[in-house]
Amino acid sequence: MYPNWMIDFYKVGHVQQYPSDVTQVWSNWTPRASRVECNDGVVFFGLQAVLQDLLETWEEKFFQVPIELLLQNYREVIAATLGVKDPYTKHLEQLHAHGRLPLDVWAIPEGHSVPLRVPMFVISNSTPDTFWLPNFLETILSNMLWKGCTSATTARRYRNIFLKYAKEAGETDFSFVDWQGHDFSFRGMSGLADACMSGMGHLLSFSGTDTIPAILAAQAYYDAPLTVGGSVPATEHSVMCAGGAEDEFGTFLRLLTETYPTGIVSVVSDTWDLWTVLTKYIPALKDVILKRDGKLVIRPDSGDPEDIICGSKTARYLSPEYFGAARLLAQALGVMKGTGNCPSINKGGLIYGDSITPERAENIMHRMVHEVGLSPYTVVLGIGSYTYEYVTRDTYGFAMKATAVRRGDKVVDIFKKPVTDTGMKNSLVGIPAVYRTEESTEEKPVYFAVDKQKPEALDNCAFRKVLGDGKLLIRDDFETIRRRVRA
Repeated sequence: MYPNWMIDFYKVGHVQQYPSDVTQVWSNWTPRASRVECNDGVVFFGLQAVLQDLLETWEEKFFQVPIELLLQNYREVIAATLGVKDPYTKHLEQLHAHGRLPLDVWAIPEGHSVPLRVPMFVISNSTPDTFWLPNFLETILSNMLWKGCTSATTARRYRNIFLKYAKEAGETDFSFVDWQGHDFSFRGMSGLADACMSGMGHLLSFSGTDTIPAILAAQAYYDAPLTVGGSVPATEHSVMCAGGAEDEFGTFLRLLTETYPTGIVSVVSDTWDLWTVLTKYIPALKDVILKRDGKLVIRPDSGDPEDIICGSKTARYLSPEYFGAARLLAQALGVMKGTGNCPSINKGGLIYGDSITPERAENIMHRMVHEVGLSPYTVVLGIGSYTYEYVTRDTYGFAMKATAVRRGDKVVDIFKKPVTDTGMKNSLVGIPAVYRTEESTEEKPVYFAVDKQKPEALDNCAFRKVLGDGKLLIRDDFETIRRRVRA
């Protein structure tokens, strides 16, 4: 597919719909509203990857393709879909002659956050005959950008939850938090590109991931080392089922002594009866587990996460369900002094990755520290598509809107303000520049927007020019962006 088709249908005719004297358009990408908690603003992430991807795609599949082939294909598609036999093509011919995407982009540094209604970047054309191009690319830019920003914001919310309860438990070493949120979302995402962008957003706050392509994407687009993410050996239900219900104990023993005699190994334990595993198998394997140079992680995978881990207050008194997995594992293996005020389980831990939400993570961590009385580092939570896919572009109201045009020699402010809307869809007016408040620091900048600015303001505010006349000017590495998020 040629990249000029990466649009909504209505973009086809816009080049002819603008006033005839328009030579430049300025558009901005802005989170306008929030459906979820975002007290720290919305994380900006993904533009560098998206721009690199688009530039390479347009170069290979548009500018290196003979214009005759492009126009033939264009006429065939438009004739078949819109019924126009001789469509307007001059704009495509002019663009092809440039040999590049003549665009300028100004943006805040990736990894920083903006309050709602503050633009993350501004885009404009750099040649007069491509005035139609910025908003022509609106569809694909919106499609590719919103998920990275949204997942990065969500992952930071999880990280803040884990940090909160680590501090409440008296922890001073927070390195385990990097691994306490584990990306389990790959299979539930809407395609590989979705998994990569969301997975990179997760990696800004955590190192634990089962989404291998996200690591490779971070390496390709942000020069990340392969150590940017990782995981541990782990079983799935097919492995446990293959061993047979009658010899599940034998499967545990084989895994611990033969397959993985050292190191961390995670074993899914609800294939048949989680409570039998925790009250019979683990106590019987105690000596093997404690002598082993490594850690056994038990993975429950069904039921209510909070009750399974921390115990059910409605279950039969003193039953396994009443105590919950954390207490039962501690009882089976014993505890030792933790690095904070709460004890840790001897060479044991838990991971739970089914239907986790920020609210459930908050409840689990609170109960672990204040009710169960074990270190919050006892539990790793798998963050899956139940979190990362139950969102839309409207979760933070992302939109890319044109707010200024050049008509002849004048820059004209334009805006959108529907009388039938609540005000959420109101756009900024004119060219927006973004600045830092006086209270800002280099690590924790606080941004605000001022609209109705002159074009030169874009080069004299908190924005950085990241794309100039179709060439990438700035390339941040992943670790730099990660530091900004974690600050």
